[in-house]
Amino acid sequence: MQHMKKLFSVVLVVVLAFSLAACAGNSNNGNNTDPGNSSANEPSNNTGNATTNNDAGDGSDQEEVTIRLLWWGSQTRHDLTLEAIKLYEENNPHVTIEPEFTGWSGYWEKLAAMVAGNNMPDVFAITVGEYLSQYAGKNLLADFGPFVDSGLIDLSNTSESLIQSGEVNGTLYGIPLGMNALTVIYDEQMIKDAGATPPSNDWTWEDWKSIAEDVHGSTGQYGTQALDVANMFTYYARQHDQKLYNPEGTGLGHDDQTLADFFSMVLEQQEKGTYPTLDVVLQHEAVEDQLIIHKKAPFDFRWSNQVIALTNAAQRPLKLDPLPGPDHDKGAYLNPSMFFSISESSKVKEEAAKFINWWTNDIEANKILNGERGVPISSVVRDALMPNLDETNQMVYEYINYVSEHSSPIDTVVPPGAAEIESALSEVHEQVMYKQLTPEEGAAEYRKRAEEIIERNS
Repeated sequence: MQHMKKLFSVVLVVVLAFSLAACAGNSNNGNNTDPGNSSANEPSNNTGNATTNNDAGDGSDQEEVTIRLLWWGSQTRHDLTLEAIKLYEENNPHVTIEPEFTGWSGYWEKLAAMVAGNNMPDVFAITVGEYLSQYAGKNLLADFGPFVDSGLIDLSNTSESLIQSGEVNGTLYGIPLGMNALTVIYDEQMIKDAGATPPSNDWTWEDWKSIAEDVHGSTGQYGTQALDVANMFTYYARQHDQKLYNPEGTGLGHDDQTLADFFSMVLEQQEKGTYPTLDVVLQHEAVEDQLIIHKKAPFDFRWSNQVIALTNAAQRPLKLDPLPGPDHDKGAYLNPSMFFSISESSKVKEEAAKFINWWTNDIEANKILNGERGVPISSVVRDALMPNLDETNQMVYEYINYVSEHSSPIDTVVPPGAAEIESALSEVHEQVMYKQLTPEEGAAEYRKRAEEIIERNS
């Protein structure tokens, strides 16, 4: 909850900076967790026989160009990115890349200050949802459409639904740098020892409840980890042909009964003892300290890029499957870890587009990048890297390939104030789980708060 409050404060900073930028333009003519932190999903071996797709040429007869590049991340990400940049400059001597990077905390303030000072980088990292929508809505991002249409950026080996995640109102403003998907991670042996049948691709929420109850009854442990309400209700609503927000971004896109049903489902499991109370959840917040690690629950629901960290911490094999159905294909979606965008003010858009194309399609570059920003978006790159991955990483890549064919486009409509709305959903969820509100009262209270936030920010 503190993370969401902090994130909302950051959004306010961004909005203020946008206002300052608008004034300058007139005078001269979103747990504090990096959502793109996919370092757990790293291939174990970067060698292999795959060949590079780089055909940019040596640039000996081309005009010298400088590209300013900004991103956030850990030191590992910084080091890998700098190594990839070095390779690009070696292959393209006419290009100099000026890197700037920072941690997740403070990134948006830094970028907002650049906007206010009319000093945006040529290429920069940005997240799906509210930030992409805000920057695109202020005409700060270049349209990738012409570069894709001309073939300068090749997305022919990328899932169409993933490409659409970088669109705002039908215009492509972001190229995904990696991807993951929601998944259920489970201890197969713990489930079998309880006499239950492990999940499969066609399991359902009823199966989830049944397995959880069998494990709890057999072992006395929890039957499942708690569900993250924001991510899991988004999936649940999509299963029921509904969305978090309406197509215009002016209100909610689901009915109250759907949210009440979701609240009722998890509250019922908590009452049966299969589902941890919120105080237990808070005692196991770190990825390396989840209930599944300690064999206190057989299920964990989270992003696929965190499977490696869980497996390493558990020191035993863990499996993964799609989230429960029915209608998993409606609910599932590929999630971009982050995007690269090009600023509309850039004077080197074409060279910036060439660099982004190389980043996403060059096999040698992706051997260096090592899947740190998520599973590569190109199926050709994935196929080249897979033979040299360890068993767990191969499982993650295979799962992403499965979701690529069994999913629907991600929801890209995000209204201003979405971070505050998500915080309100978490707070109402807590009230329901503490039985301060019934599921029906919780759904009504959430709608009231969400609509007030949307109206205030419109």
